[in-house]
Amino acid sequence: MGAVRRLAALSDIHGNLAALEAVLADIAGQAVDAVVNLGDCLSGALQPAETADRLMALSLPTIKGNHERQLLTGTPETLGLSDQHAHRALRAEHWAWLESLPAELTLDGDIRLVHGVPGDDLIYFLEEVTAQGVQPAAMEQVIARAQGVEASLILCGHTHLPRRVELPDGRLIVNPGSVGLQAYEDDHPFPHQMEAGSPYARYALLERNAHGWQVEFRQVAYNWEQAAALAAAHQRPDWVTPLLTGRMQAGG
Repeated sequence: MGAVRRLAALSDIHGNLAALEAVLADIAGQAVDAVVNLGDCLSGALQPAETADRLMALSLPTIKGNHERQLLTGTPETLGLSDQHAHRALRAEHWAWLESLPAELTLDGDIRLVHGVPGDDLIYFLEEVTAQGVQPAAMEQVIARAQGVEASLILCGHTHLPRRVELPDGRLIVNPGSVGLQAYEDDHPFPHQMEAGSPYARYALLERNAHGWQVEFRQVAYNWEQAAALAAAHQRPDWVTPLLTGRMQAGG
């Protein structure tokens, strides 16, 4: 791959092919050296097989997210609705591709890709979930989660929220946000909601210069009305408002 100085980071596409295509079109004008994908590629309410076809053709450095792991280790009876939708749609070549993906990856010896935190794809790197809700994680928590990772840039996903945190030692942790779904709710480890607040597809541009890594969080318009209509047609009304608004409840 050669030295990576300018990088685009994608995460949490969740089978939203229209959002992915819009992001790829935006990246095409950014003169990047590499594009990386931080997982949760297919599971959702939209187009898992078509998204898999597109990603396989791109051959991006890609890691598994928790949904890839769940698809590969679960059974249709134990999977949630988003994973069930992907499980029904995927073909043999898609399953082989998912199997081939690493859980984590290091590029250039200095860029670490994880989905959640090193060693656990379900923990939020830059947020803390308590019984009272979600808040930014304290610096000491983030430092502990990054322990043992020598890379100057750590890329994570999972929360669907764009965020950057620079550690006291200069390492930078960046979550690019989600390409395909701008709000969701979860019950791990406590019930909570994550909301980006608008429907734009999101990714991050990163550039290494003499001062370290610089980050630009990008927001890209796409036809989210059509995506929401497809979710409704697939009997997933729970996706409609998140796709249209980036929130869990209309007007929230």
